[in-house]
Amino acid sequence: MTDINEPAPPAAPKRADARRNEQTLLDAAAALFVTSGVEVPVRDIAAKAGVGTGTIYRHFPTRADLIIAVYRHQVEVCAEAGPALLSSSASPYAALRQWTGLFVDFLTTKHGLAAVLRTDNDEFKALHAYFLGRLVPVCAALLSAAVEAGEVHSEIEAQELMRGVGSLCIGAADPQYNARRMVDLLITGLRHG
Repeated sequence: MTDINEPAPPAAPKRADARRNEQTLLDAAAALFVTSGVEVPVRDIAAKAGVGTGTIYRHFPTRADLIIAVYRHQVEVCAEAGPALLSSSASPYAALRQWTGLFVDFLTTKHGLAAVLRTDNDEFKALHAYFLGRLVPVCAALLSAAVEAGEVHSEIEAQELMRGVGSLCIGAADPQYNARRMVDLLITGLRHG
């Protein structure tokens, strides 16, 4: 008989194909959440990912599980994109501009998350802390590089910029409102010149 106070044995690592399927699902769901909202039918996500709906439910038993996983996945994509863009873009300003585009896509998905997690406030708070902990330093590094290159004004802090971008994304559900265009105007306004 097993003692309930004993730690559970570690879970077996996922097979490579299972990890690929999960990443493909998260990418497909994220793309559809941006264009169609978090209530997009699971069959549409499965079709975009090229898998059956059973595969989605095997990885993510509930819609909330899927949305939380997409949220975390998008945070990681944004976090990893910052340094990559900084090293591959024509300038730090160009990297900042491209990164804010990714951030806009993420935020449009994030707004749907709030409605889904309304009843689970602690989980939402933990996700928000995770989001800030991962993305504020990335934004700060991009801003700092652009300031050091003399491309943008130094008066703005990373969290202020992220909050400004977030505020401009609130109306993204309105088809007559272009959040990306408004954020582009904000980023243009940071430029020296």
